[in-house]
Amino acid sequence: MTRKYFGTDGVRGRVGEVPITPDFVMRLGHAAGRVLAAHDVARSHVKAGERPAVLIGKDTRISGYMMEAALEAGFSAAGVDVCLVGPMPTPAIAYLTRALRLQAGIVISASHNPYYDNGIKFFSANGTKLPDELESEIEAALDEPLTCVPSAGLGRARRINDADGRYIEFCKSTFPFEQDLRGLKIVVDCANGAAYHIAPHVFHELGAEICTVGMEPNGLNINQDVGATAPAALREAVLAQGADLGIALDGDGDRVMMVDATGNIYDGDQLLYAIVRSRLRQGAVSGVVGTLMTNLAFEHALSELKVPFVRASVGDRYVTDMLRQQGWLFGGENSGHILCLDRHTTGDGIVSALQVLSALREGDDDLQTLLGSLKLYPQRLINVALSKGFPWKDNYLIAATRNEVENDLRGCGRVLLRASGTEPLLRVMVEGQDSTTVNQAAEKLAAAVREAVSS
Repeated sequence: MTRKYFGTDGVRGRVGEVPITPDFVMRLGHAAGRVLAAHDVARSHVKAGERPAVLIGKDTRISGYMMEAALEAGFSAAGVDVCLVGPMPTPAIAYLTRALRLQAGIVISASHNPYYDNGIKFFSANGTKLPDELESEIEAALDEPLTCVPSAGLGRARRINDADGRYIEFCKSTFPFEQDLRGLKIVVDCANGAAYHIAPHVFHELGAEICTVGMEPNGLNINQDVGATAPAALREAVLAQGADLGIALDGDGDRVMMVDATGNIYDGDQLLYAIVRSRLRQGAVSGVVGTLMTNLAFEHALSELKVPFVRASVGDRYVTDMLRQQGWLFGGENSGHILCLDRHTTGDGIVSALQVLSALREGDDDLQTLLGSLKLYPQRLINVALSKGFPWKDNYLIAATRNEVENDLRGCGRVLLRASGTEPLLRVMVEGQDSTTVNQAAEKLAAAVREAVSS
């Protein structure tokens, strides 16, 4: 399905360039208001004579103020009320939308991207990402004239003042009541992002001693050398503080990475495996969903546990869709998006970290012990800039080089070429059992892509 504005995670781009401009964002709010208010699930929460209502949250980017105002104007013109919560993690918006029985939740965030990017993503009344079909309806509505309902029907805006506390309590409720975090010293890295006023309270109120990193957002430093996309900062803090663990979130709080007391960094595949092993001790796990980027060793380790595994397209929304199709509960991405549908409707960095901490408490283990025999295969990812519309799939040089690389791997690895859904990049990934072969193969393939693009 071809869409003009929506990528794998909503609408995203450079601030000041289409589609991240004030006029477009206002039109997007107007179009979304009309479409979402008419949707069956949304209508079921609206009483006769009442206006539909949506929730808007954002991360800490300076452009969030501008985009919040533009969205509010668009929704109001469509006759939709707006509830504002200010900076708030993406999964908090999913939770609060359901808890407040609203018609949709909107997050202003570019997730792990730098501050000069921003984006808009939508949650349904059920707290799940919008399906592709509904996003296509919104795109179609963007082509219609921006109109305004009569003054008496205009949407109103109000601020939800207790949103922080509501979400903190929700996060704590996903951690077993009989357990606590007393005796643990934890470094929490909030990436100067949306969870800066949430995450430390959650872990502290469960009993942990907390040290913090990435807790001084200024509108320009989100994800800058901190957070889940730059875990070296967390590793350094854990070692300097003599902490037991470190937890790093990304700018909008839906990804997580962890660090143990010796400085080992654990990605989404490893943390998901730890959660699955813990759940297996409590009962059966029907199956697990990963993505095209999930490490091959993870798939092999699940096979040893006799746990079914399937791969979805890259993007937590596609993992969620596959989980619902299969009727399973657990899935995720190596980037740190982890889905535990027995705890939340979407990926949540804080909730995922709590599930790992619960597993540690349950077995009195450390992270390395919790992973058992899982040893990830070497994986090299190189991002190569693409010119817009470049037909990389049909390029002879790229195809021929890929065949050579796959022959070099001799059946002991795999190659993945994937266009980013959020940036003008081709992601070149090579994975295998031998790190030297993997690195040489990745460099060779990336060089071929660069040559093809430049010519």
